Amino acid sequence: MFDTLTFIFLGLAVFIFLRLRSVLGQRTGRERPPYDPFSSRDAVRNNNPANGPANGAANDKVVALPQRGEARPDIGPRPAEPTVSLAERLAGVVPTDSPAAAGLEAIMAADPEFDPKHFLAGARAAYEMIVSAFAEGDRRTLRNLLSKDVFDGFEAAIRDRESRGETVETRFVSIDEAAITGAELRGRNAQVTLRFVSQLVTATRDRAGAVVDGHEDKVTEVTDVWTFARDVTSRDPNWKLVATEAGQ
Repeated sequence: MFDTLTFIFLGLAVFIFLRLRSVLGQRTGRERPPYDPFSSRDAVRNNNPANGPANGAANDKVVALPQRGEARPDIGPRPAEPTVSLAERLAGVVPTDSPAAAGLEAIMAADPEFDPKHFLAGARAAYEMIVSAFAEGDRRTLRNLLSKDVFDGFEAAIRDRESRGETVETRFVSIDEAAITGAELRGRNAQVTLRFVSQLVTATRDRAGAVVDGHEDKVTEVTDVWTFARDVTSRDPNWKLVATEAGQ
């Protein structure tokens, strides 16, 4: 036999069920799948004309400079259209009769997915990121972009700077030139050398904040010659900086 309290609980249960039904609705078997932010992000990226044609998850390379803390800038391969000739792939990158063109052709023969124009765009992004990371003492970013020998040299310079209590402020005004000046294939090791000409505002400050090198508001032209390398048989599509020198 039901008492008054039992009826009260039954009434509450019915009320709660009806409220939930009105808020959550009923499943009909025709609902949209749950929202996946990652697939949505990929779809936007792949459909962006600036990023080139989509080539599947494994080969979808983004040339744009990533934000700090994200993956290193991609200077790896992007599959070229099968109908594009070697001359067309080199057009606007290097003179087709130059030694650099011969080197790039050798690299493309060993790695058909290598695309000089895509590489050049990625190397330009890598240059800006490496210069900024060195100024900030960002070892994590540098480790992902540099060979071990180059990283050790950069890290020693950062450590020496930190021991003196100095900080560096660097701001890019522009990159006026990013040109491939050399390329070669040594066995399975591909190397591409580039000349960068940039306009920078850079200043080094001591512990007290006084400028001891550079200028806090003066633009300086800087020329660098950097060499990137990659094992063309490696599954890792990314290149690393293996040599640096000041250019003329």
